[in-house]
Amino acid sequence: MDTAKLLSWYRENRRDLPWRKTSDVYAVLVSEMMLQQTTVETVLGYYERFLERFPDVQTLAAADEEEVLAAWKGLGYYSRARNLHRLAKQVAAEDGVFPGTLEGWQKLPGVGPYIAGAVTSIALGLPHAAVDGNVLRVFSRADGIEDDIMLPQTRKRVEALVRALMPHDATSDFTQALMELGALVCRPVSPDCNLCPVADGCVARERGIVDKLPVKKPKEKQQVVAMWVAVVETPDAVLLEHRRDDTLLARMWGLPNAEKQGDRAAEELLKEKYGIRLAGGIPAGHTAHVFTHRRWEMDLVDYKLDVEFPVSGVLEWVSWEQFENKPVPTAFLKALRAAQRRTENE
Repeated sequence: MDTAKLLSWYRENRRDLPWRKTSDVYAVLVSEMMLQQTTVETVLGYYERFLERFPDVQTLAAADEEEVLAAWKGLGYYSRARNLHRLAKQVAAEDGVFPGTLEGWQKLPGVGPYIAGAVTSIALGLPHAAVDGNVLRVFSRADGIEDDIMLPQTRKRVEALVRALMPHDATSDFTQALMELGALVCRPVSPDCNLCPVADGCVARERGIVDKLPVKKPKEKQQVVAMWVAVVETPDAVLLEHRRDDTLLARMWGLPNAEKQGDRAAEELLKEKYGIRLAGGIPAGHTAHVFTHRRWEMDLVDYKLDVEFPVSGVLEWVSWEQFENKPVPTAFLKALRAAQRRTENE
């Protein structure tokens, strides 16, 4: 791979992204945590708002977890927000000084090889590899690697290739150039080899197997969970469940729900689970949400009430004003919006 051509292409064609305008360690860390398993377009709507609310590691460390999750609301994969918060607390306890070595970063909560390599190469100028899906794809094609890219040994092989090519005076640009090449040119589908700055010498192109690489084992079959989801609301508030630690989306706020059991009614299952009596529900449509290994198929039931009824345990009435500051995950936001659209269309 011609490093000089890659860097030249990147400097002429890179996207104007806010996290590329800083080498501040904290800002780079926030961007990389957000960008894991999330598209650039989605992150653009969150990155600057998050930094405005939590401008430095001390501010983030001092915040409540629920406040951090609320700022993350809609980005998904909430363990990233919790890990970032835990990391901030640890760094703040050490006088707010981030590690200066790869080994130091790898000891922080939620920091794996990718985050450690990305932050140290982009923000600290250290020659460490940051290998994400884009980089794996680029090197599998450029070097004709036909091993499964999800295997640890394949990742280690690519990390070694990146380190061998990395110019020590341009670690930040090189790391981001590889990612940008995978995002804009060496795409998963319909890669544009004619625009590739390193097409010369690309093994996959020479062999005519670009569309066959990278090799990736099939995803595990998703578990499908059929659920009733209740939208219980008054003019002033909505009923939410504070999810337990042992559940998916733990410690976040969701709508009352129950996994379907044969032909048992939603009201019966919700009473059994929460001890609440509901009646007069109106079917409010269907929505679905996909997690990594699970898919929720949600049938919605809308309960419009004049006044609140007493609740206890994990349930709580939340005013519509408070709702905006609660960490409600996308799955439940989808359900609520679907029910509200039904009402608006009546």
